[in-house]
Amino acid sequence: MKKVICKVEYDTEKATLVEKRTFGEFGDPTGYEESLYVTENGKYFLYVNGGAESVYTEENIKRMSAAKAEEWKNA
Repeated sequence: MKKVICKVEYDTEKATLVEKRTFGEFGDPTGYEESLYVTENGKYFLYVNGGAESVYTEENIKRMSAAKAEEWKNA
């Protein structure tokens, strides 16, 4: 997935996956995934996607500061 936020392109195919977390089982309408990526320039973003009843009902990309990415990794 690609998304431009504040004139910066975030692309899951070009960035490096740092960590992926899955909540729920495949097919669970409340299940979702969060995947932390880092770009070549050191910018972090979270790719999210989930079932129809989850906290992420649509796939999306959310940019993150390095500090927030560290918090996410340590949570």
